[in-house]
Amino acid sequence: MGDYHFIYKDVEGSSTQWDDIQRKLGNLPPKPPAFKPDPFAPAEDEDSKPKDKSWIDNKTEEQLEDLEDDLDDDRFLQEYRRKRLAEMKQIVKIAKFGSVVPISGSDFVREVSQAPSDVWVVVILYKDGYPECGVLMQCLEELATMYPATKFVKIISTDCIPNYPDRNLPTVLVYNNGAVKANYVGLHTFGRRCTPEGVAMILCQSDPVLNDGQSEGEASREAVIEGVRKRFIEKVVAQHENDDDGSSSD
Repeated sequence: MGDYHFIYKDVEGSSTQWDDIQRKLGNLPPKPPAFKPDPFAPAEDEDSKPKDKSWIDNKTEEQLEDLEDDLDDDRFLQEYRRKRLAEMKQIVKIAKFGSVVPISGSDFVREVSQAPSDVWVVVILYKDGYPECGVLMQCLEELATMYPATKFVKIISTDCIPNYPDRNLPTVLVYNNGAVKANYVGLHTFGRRCTPEGVAMILCQSDPVLNDGQSEGEASREAVIEGVRKRFIEKVVAQHENDDDGSSSD
């Protein structure tokens, strides 16, 4: 007669005493833990959360716009909501551009001529393989990150103007409100030694072309030039300090 055994399960799924003995002897695998469902926790009601600064901080711009009527009884939160909205809008404004964007001839009207009236556009006409174009492009790339509310674009010269002479490269055009405000032909127009600060000073000779997005409205030409000078001085001081640190560690 064969060796049979029977396993009985109780209502909770636990095994018989015989199974327990077999497990102690190593003849059966360990008993799996009894299943226990996670305790029920109702989802937190959004309206039940305490309304404080952190509650405002976790809201999106759209949600903050919708909250205007809900905070009428709390002047502090209403004021903090307005402050947060202003900060969000300022971040969006500052982060408008920030790099030299390549465009084609078919993009020119949309990207340059039809740019918003409060946006200055700096266009560089260039060709690959020309060292002078590379030097000026590096300067404009740095300025684009420093002044992200000014639009910088680059376009191959003959895509912009058919048969444009290579001897005029690089050329910079400055646009505002659909019109050309200035043009600079050749690298020499930016000084004997082309630097981002030198290019910035030339671009702002007549108009407040460069905009860092930090001030409300359009800054005056004098204010922009003063800002350029301040950045230039800070950069020179930082480089001088770095040079001193390098020499002292030798």
